[in-house]
Amino acid sequence: MNQVSPDSKSTESPGHAPEHSSVARGADLPNSTRAKNDTSPERSPFRYVFFGTDGLRAGWGLLIFIAMVAGSFYSIHLARTTIERRSATTASQIAAPGRTNSDTPAGATGKASPEASRPLPPRAAFLREGPYLVMVMLATLIMSRIERRPFGVFGLGGTHRLPQFFAGLFWGVVCLSLLVSLLRLLGFLQFDALLLSGGAAVRYGVVWAIAFLLVALLEETLLRGYAQYTLARGFAGIYGAIFKNTRHRHALGFWTAALVLSFIFGIGHSTNPGESPIGLLGAGLVGLVFCFSLYRAGSLWWAIGIHAAWDWSQSFLYGVADSGLMAGPSLRHPSHRQTHPQRRPHRARGQHLRHPDARRDCRHYLRDAASVAARGRESDLVGYILVSCPGNT
Repeated sequence: MNQVSPDSKSTESPGHAPEHSSVARGADLPNSTRAKNDTSPERSPFRYVFFGTDGLRAGWGLLIFIAMVAGSFYSIHLARTTIERRSATTASQIAAPGRTNSDTPAGATGKASPEASRPLPPRAAFLREGPYLVMVMLATLIMSRIERRPFGVFGLGGTHRLPQFFAGLFWGVVCLSLLVSLLRLLGFLQFDALLLSGGAAVRYGVVWAIAFLLVALLEETLLRGYAQYTLARGFAGIYGAIFKNTRHRHALGFWTAALVLSFIFGIGHSTNPGESPIGLLGAGLVGLVFCFSLYRAGSLWWAIGIHAAWDWSQSFLYGVADSGLMAGPSLRHPSHRQTHPQRRPHRARGQHLRHPDARRDCRHYLRDAASVAARGRESDLVGYILVSCPGNT
């Protein structure tokens, strides 16, 4: 008869009991049976260093994942920079064959920074995000094979993927629309006529929706996929070793990892040309919201949906800057950028503007300020708002 030994039962600690979701508790480990056999006396020091009761130790897994992602990202960046420099050099030689290198504009060498002022076309968005997303997915797939875990446990599984994704899409559009409506009601934001209509609006709307879906997939899987799962597993092991009562070690590990990765998520937006400290703080807090949805739902699909819909509504539907980056063509574009509702200046009865040039100078000031804001530091919707000159009505 096959009888289970008491030692094999003792390896199932209370910390592996289901708490709320497989993501939070770090369960569903197919190699746990193999890990139990590693507790035998003849276990080698090599296996002890690299493998624990949950398989490959979290620290080694993160190092391998980071090495693959960082190496592939650097290779993509290097290839892209080389291609852009060669293209710029070729274009400058065609435009002015007799021009020397000293006469080459700064933009031709790739050192200028007009990116924040130029609208980002859909093709550039695909080229920016597509290769990175492929590399992150490939690295996650490789780690799932190394650790012998299902690919879906890293945030892309679950039984209600489509309902969660479409719910995220709905709330992304609704929340951004409420914010824009509030800004319009208070006089902070106004729009001109629609820039696109008919088939062009539908075509660009679909293209931008796909582009921002790639953006959401990249950012969510990079920081809240394998990294969140593995870092939470590592912190859970640390809490289990420090505190003998391991009842809440998986929840503590999850939220410790969420804080670390949300901080990285916020700091990562500092590379955007128009981001501000308030924008970085907001990005970090949004990262915690996405982690909460992962903790509750057990997957990233709600976070992916609301992330993609928020960016799409912000950049295409309402045409405002996303971390200082403009997307174009967009459905509409704001016409006023101010930090307070437009008001007429207080004047005593019978008092008028005696210098007609004051209004003209004020309009020139607003135009120049708007141009500076487009190239300077903006914080999403709030960054679009500049101080308007009194009496410019």
